Amino acid sequence: MNLEAVKVIYRFEMLRTWNTLMQSVASPVISTSLYFIVFGAAIGSRIQEIDGVSYGAFIVPGLIMLSLLTQSISNASFGIFFPRFTGTIYEVLSAPVSPFEIVLGYVGAAATKSLIIGLIILATAGLFVPLRVEHPLWMMVFLLLTCISFSLFGFIIGIWATNFEKLQLIPLLIITPLVFLGGSFYSISMLPPAWQTVTLFNPVVYLISGFRWSFYGISDVGVGVSVMMIVLFLSACLALVWWMFRTGYRLKQ
Repeated sequence: MNLEAVKVIYRFEMLRTWNTLMQSVASPVISTSLYFIVFGAAIGSRIQEIDGVSYGAFIVPGLIMLSLLTQSISNASFGIFFPRFTGTIYEVLSAPVSPFEIVLGYVGAAATKSLIIGLIILATAGLFVPLRVEHPLWMMVFLLLTCISFSLFGFIIGIWATNFEKLQLIPLLIITPLVFLGGSFYSISMLPPAWQTVTLFNPVVYLISGFRWSFYGISDVGVGVSVMMIVLFLSACLALVWWMFRTGYRLKQ
């Protein structure tokens, strides 16, 4: 493996984050603080507890997942789309670097940035509500799997997109609504039975439910099912990335 090439791509992507520190880190933290202020004041005064957990603490895993998913996709998609847009991707493809090393550099950097933001948001949430993490090891497992999976998904979007409008299409019109409807701010057990069944078709439900279980030991679906769903999604993303490099889909055109 050409580790030097991986480090060059990784460092370049991380350097881009430090050059846009306000947008990359400060913006998600400010947004999370606003969520706490708005939802804590408007809804927290009406819903005191959910399954024995204060409402403010209950929404923390959902807020972290919301930021992780959007930031992972955004970082990875822009990271690979911009070289395609400027034409510098051909220099990378013609270099003695394998597809695995290219993906490792871009996706590794995007996942690292998302993980840092997730941990910062977790620390920020601790300033607003008392937190407890019953399963810290599983919390890190869910964090890592989510960052890697959705960074791969963002990488796929970055290759698929032909312009900046398409780059934002899936995150804004699909991912964000799925997160909001996936139990970020409520338990799906609070919904009517028919809507509970419909909600189970939302894959984000399993991510948020498993992640919330790592905090408070409560979940809307089985933890094993949550892990299986995210592993399946990760496997599907890996297979699609492999196909894109094998066929040269929008990379060698």
